[in-house]
Amino acid sequence: MPKTLAGKLTPATRMGLSIAIAVGVYGISFGALSVTAGLTVWETCLLSALMFTGGSQFAFIGVIGGGGTGAAAWAAATLLSVRNGIYGMQLKALIRPPSRLIPVMAQLTIDESTATATAQDDRDERVRGFWTAGLGVWLTWNAFTLVGALAGDALGDPKQWGLDGAAVAAFLGLLWPRLTAKDPIATAIVAALVTIITVPLVPPGIPVLIAAAVTAAVWAIRRRRTAVAK
Repeated sequence: MPKTLAGKLTPATRMGLSIAIAVGVYGISFGALSVTAGLTVWETCLLSALMFTGGSQFAFIGVIGGGGTGAAAWAAATLLSVRNGIYGMQLKALIRPPSRLIPVMAQLTIDESTATATAQDDRDERVRGFWTAGLGVWLTWNAFTLVGALAGDALGDPKQWGLDGAAVAAFLGLLWPRLTAKDPIATAIVAALVTIITVPLVPPGIPVLIAAAVTAAVWAIRRRRTAVAK
C-alpha cells in the first residue's frame, strides 16, 4: 500500500511543520501591533522578513510605539537577538553545514528551528528539522504578519485571541518528550522558575537569556560533581 504524504514525513519534519503552523499564526499579533505603533503595512512586512526574530521585532515596535528613536529601537532589538548568535554556534557544531548555506541558515536561526534541530538524535534529522522549522516559520510568520497588518485595528487587542499561547504550547510539545529522567526535569523546573521570576523585572526576551545562563551553570556544576565522584 503506498504511503500517504504524512506517512513519508520523518519525525523531524512533522515536528517542524507542527511548530511552524503553531508559531506562525502568532505573526497576526505582530502585524496588528506594528501598524498600531505607527509603521506602514509594507514597513511591517519588511521588518518581519529581514529581522525575523519575534522577541526583537516586538521590542522594536514597542520602542517606536512608545515614542523612542530608531536607534533605541535597534539597540533593544539587537540586545534581544544575542541569543541567536549562541544558537548559531551550537547549530554549526551539530549540523556542520557547507559554507555556502551558512548565510541562509543564519537568517533562519531562531528559537524554533534551533529547538527542533537539537531535539533530534542524529545529524540527518537535525538538518531536516532545522530547515523545516526555519523555512516553515519564516513563511507562516510573514504570511500572518501581512494578515495582521492589513487587519490592523479591526482585530482589537491581539492578546484577546490567545495567539501567544500557541507559541508556548508548541515549545512545550517539543520539550515534553525529553523529560524522561530526573536531571532534565529538575533543569526544566529551574529554568521555568527563573523565567517566571524575571519576566516582570526585565524587558521581553531577556528572561530566556537569564534562564539559559542559569541552566548552563546548573549543568556545569552537576558535570563537575559527576567527574569528582568518578
